[in-house]
Amino acid sequence: MTIERYLRLIAGFFVLVSLALGHWVHPYWFLFTAFVGLNLFQSGFTNWCPMMAILRKLKVAQ
Repeated sequence: MTIERYLRLIAGFFVLVSLALGHWVHPYWFLFTAFVGLNLFQSGFTNWCPMMAILRKLKVAQ
């Protein structure tokens, strides 16, 4: 898999988990959902995301 596919999988997972936590634990978890969305938005313009750097350092994908 490519790094972009890993990134989309991880972002989708984070969004779903943070929505569930916001619903069942505390509404402040919705801020994490917003953080993930903002990161995806800025990465669309810059083609850089912190998770991409982490995945490259872990040598998960090229």
